[in-house]
Amino acid sequence: MEAPFASPDPVAEPQAYQRLLLSLVADDDPAEVQAATPAEVRRLLESAGPDLRRRPAPGEWSVLECVGHIVDAEVVSAGRYRWILAHDEPPLIGYDQDRWVERLRHQDDEPTALLALFEPLRAANLALWRSTDTAERARVGRHAERGPESLELSFRLIAGHDRFHLRQAWQTLEMVRGGPSRG
Repeated sequence: MEAPFASPDPVAEPQAYQRLLLSLVADDDPAEVQAATPAEVRRLLESAGPDLRRRPAPGEWSVLECVGHIVDAEVVSAGRYRWILAHDEPPLIGYDQDRWVERLRHQDDEPTALLALFEPLRAANLALWRSTDTAERARVGRHAERGPESLELSFRLIAGHDRFHLRQAWQTLEMVRGGPSRG
């Protein structure tokens, strides 16, 4: 059975991946989407309980690994946002999400440590966003895989990324428990 949270490969199909993330935000305010994520992550971690580290299948991420990836994306985005604002068309390197999850050992992470990093970083990134004007949001960096990306596009992508990986994590929890988890 194919995972219900499958997506286009971010490296092999960068535009399709970008379209998917943007479709998950649609016309919603990306700052509101991102502001809601920390509470949703906390709810997810509490709901997962003893199933936090269970993988639905070999090679698929556990709930904890999904959360670790959301945190990794926030770390990377924090740098990208600042490079875009401070430099003229800076290069934005990509990263191998599976390699980061594996080599940073997210399966062994403590949820409280992930939250201790994620929540203040997300708050700082939201404050940075609120401090920017239209011209600053139009500034561009050059993503290694996806090409030119404005600050606004990068920020919207992270909102979609949040929704995608939260959905993946909830579906993972359903799969490891053998039924619906969200109620």
